[in-house]
Amino acid sequence: MIPRLPPAGALRVAVLGAALTLVGAAPATPVNNTAITASGYPATLAEFGFFADAAAHKPAAGVTPYRLNTPLWSDGAEKHRFLYLPPGAKAKAGGEGLLELPVGAALIKTFAFGERQIETRVLLHRAEGWVALPYKWNEAQTEAKLTLGGARVALTTPQGAAISYSIPNKNQCKECHGFAGVVTPIGPKARNLAPAWLAAQVKAGRLDRSPAVAMRLPLWEERGKSPAAPVARGYLDANCGHCHNPAGSASNSGLDLRWEQNDPALLGTNKRPVAAGRGAGTNEFDVVPGDPDHSILTYRMASLEGGVAMPELGKATVDAEGVKAVRAWIAGMKR
Repeated sequence: MIPRLPPAGALRVAVLGAALTLVGAAPATPVNNTAITASGYPATLAEFGFFADAAAHKPAAGVTPYRLNTPLWSDGAEKHRFLYLPPGAKAKAGGEGLLELPVGAALIKTFAFGERQIETRVLLHRAEGWVALPYKWNEAQTEAKLTLGGARVALTTPQGAAISYSIPNKNQCKECHGFAGVVTPIGPKARNLAPAWLAAQVKAGRLDRSPAVAMRLPLWEERGKSPAAPVARGYLDANCGHCHNPAGSASNSGLDLRWEQNDPALLGTNKRPVAAGRGAGTNEFDVVPGDPDHSILTYRMASLEGGVAMPELGKATVDAEGVKAVRAWIAGMKR
């Protein structure tokens, strides 16, 4: 049984408490550091030893759960994220951006619908760079096998939609994780992590210092209490910014949807599309201030049609709440 995430109100405290508890509860079997750093691709997730109890997703020593303030949408899947640092290693704070993780580190993310684990993706930091590998769980939930070619899984989302869920193949992993052609983590940015979690890592000697963050991404669960602009910008950063930036796989779009970008034109305001093709529909501009109904950004987010839908990968359903957040941001812009 996968442990449920805490409710929004108890989020920061609960995450900190869970991290400290799990760090202190060291199981007998250590993580297989060789499987992380050596060449080759382990055939099963179990070979890494990331979990003391795989079925329960109980992390092994050195494997710390974390979560993001604003996560990436994946057809409503719950995400269970973990960071592994080898013994004696320490992450470094890189401003408010990505934590600098040492060779031997691993990022582990399991996608689940209810109690059913579908896949676990791992990012392994080897001497030659980061390697991204997907593992698919079996029906019995006892084992996850390497699935380099990707897979399809029939399931029903929490919203009640019957879909063919897509596990990406190894090359598709690179599309989202490719930054200037190099595989790079995209999730654990200091601005998208809870201050309490970061402080706990510093206290445990796993992070060199608490990074200074000017403005954090809002907690997605509390989006109704936050102004529309940071909620939408946080969503776009987490869901789109890893491709839509000058060094990302969608750099030819001319859009830069990262949190740190403040140029209205690069965010799409009154900007004509460069490479949208029929994805633009009958709309002329990526973002039309005050008019989400005629903005390409929301048009593509709300579509499931091939060649129109954004994002292009891993999307079988529309994220209604994400579309709603971006529409509210655009609607609030001055015409």
